Amino acid sequence: MYTPPRVLTVAGSDSGGGAGIQADLKTMLALGTHGMSVLTAVTAQNSLGVQGAWDLPAEAVRAQFRSVVDDIGVQAVKTGMLSSPELVETVAALLAEVTAPVVVDPVGVSKHGDALLAATALDVVRTKLLPTATVATPNLDEVAQLTGVQVHEEADMRRAAAAVLEFGPRWALIKGGHLSGDAVDLLTDGEQEHWLRAPRHDNRHTHGTGCTLASAIAARLAHGDTVPEAVAAAKEYVTGAIEAGFRLGEGIGPVDHGWRLR
Repeated sequence: MYTPPRVLTVAGSDSGGGAGIQADLKTMLALGTHGMSVLTAVTAQNSLGVQGAWDLPAEAVRAQFRSVVDDIGVQAVKTGMLSSPELVETVAALLAEVTAPVVVDPVGVSKHGDALLAATALDVVRTKLLPTATVATPNLDEVAQLTGVQVHEEADMRRAAAAVLEFGPRWALIKGGHLSGDAVDLLTDGEQEHWLRAPRHDNRHTHGTGCTLASAIAARLAHGDTVPEAVAAAKEYVTGAIEAGFRLGEGIGPVDHGWRLR
C-alpha cells in the first residue's frame, strides 16, 4: 500500500482560502504529499484584507504538534503565521526536536499590508525560530524587519541573504518579487548561490504566494529533493499558480493551487 510523504504546516487559518493553512494544504496535495496541520491562529480574512485575528493558546499548538508528529510522523515541516513571542518560542522548541527538514516562512505582513507578527516577537524569530530552519524564505519586507537590510535592487540581495544566514538557517531564500523586472530569487547557504528567475505575469491576483512557495519547498523536500532542487521545483509551481491566479471578491484574489490539474 502506497503512503505519500507527510508534510506538516504550522500556521494560521485564512478564512478566504487563499493563504495560510488552506493554501498550504492545497499545495501539498497538488505536489503529491499528505498535508497535516497545526493551527496557530484564526483570522477573519477575505480578498480585501484581514478583519480580525485570534491566536490559539500555546498549549493547543503544542498538543496538535505532538498528536501528529508522535503518531503519524513527518518528512518535512513548514511554518507560517506565528504572531506572538509565546507562539514563536513554543514552535521553535518543538521544531528543535524534529529531524525532518524545516521551511520557515517568517510571515510579517499580509498581502494587503496587515501586520501578522508582533514587533515583540522579532527577537524570538531571530534567536529561536530561524536557527531551526533548513530553509528560511523571507520576502524583502521581512528581510528589512528581521535584519534592517533594505533591498532596492538585485545586487542588494547577497547582503540580505548574508544577514539572514547570520541568524542560523542552513539556507536563505531571498524572494525578490517586490523588485521590478523579472521575478528573481536568491538561494544561498553562504557558499553556493542559485539565482532563480521567472517572467513576471501581469496578474494582480497573487494572494498566498509566500505560503504556497514555502509549502511547495517543504513538499519537494519530503519527496527527497535537495534544497536547490526543491526550491527550483517550487519556484516553477508558484510561477504557474501566479499566472493562473483568479478573482474572488472585490480585492486581491488567490493564486491557483490547482493550475496543473487543468
